[in-house]
Amino acid sequence: MFEGPVQDLIDELGRLPGVGPKSAQRIAFHLLAADPADVSRLQDVLQRVKQGVRFCDVCGNVSEKERCRYCSDARRDPTVVCVVEEPKDVQAVERTREFKGRYHVLGGALDPLAGIGPDGLRIRELLARLGGTGPASDETEIAEVIIATDPNTEGEATATYLVRLLRDFPGLSVTRLASGLPMGGDLEFADELTLGRALSGRRAL
Repeated sequence: MFEGPVQDLIDELGRLPGVGPKSAQRIAFHLLAADPADVSRLQDVLQRVKQGVRFCDVCGNVSEKERCRYCSDARRDPTVVCVVEEPKDVQAVERTREFKGRYHVLGGALDPLAGIGPDGLRIRELLARLGGTGPASDETEIAEVIIATDPNTEGEATATYLVRLLRDFPGLSVTRLASGLPMGGDLEFADELTLGRALSGRRAL
């Protein structure tokens, strides 16, 4: 244990996701040894993030304005909405350069063990968008919802729950991201769930 503010800094850094005790200690001593101007710049950025960054009124993505750049971009297809768990997933989809529609960020996935139910996610806002009563009710009617939650237990539970809700919307196409074997992977090392999905999602050649 270190004295006073040093230990306090290590403790606070250790609360960040993915930062263990040793990493927190390394970061803390790096900051102690850093130039005061660098520390001040980091402090200013953190303050600006908390004060100036908000969530998009339409999709829930991080934004500096009421609407994020994807919701305010008239070139994107408003009839197709990709549903993701977190803002970081928006960037993952964007890196593919294959999707030209808009997004809806749930803010997580269903996880009863962690106390996260449907009311803890932005599912109600999604239903409002589909019903034409959301903040973007002036936009074109949504024709397809692509469910792009993570391919794990929580993500699959969320996808299943959404499908049950969305199937009642007439004329709405609900699709799920395909999942299967990664490029360059060996069949023998694939787990049962991944291999099973690859088989069920096979395509004709």
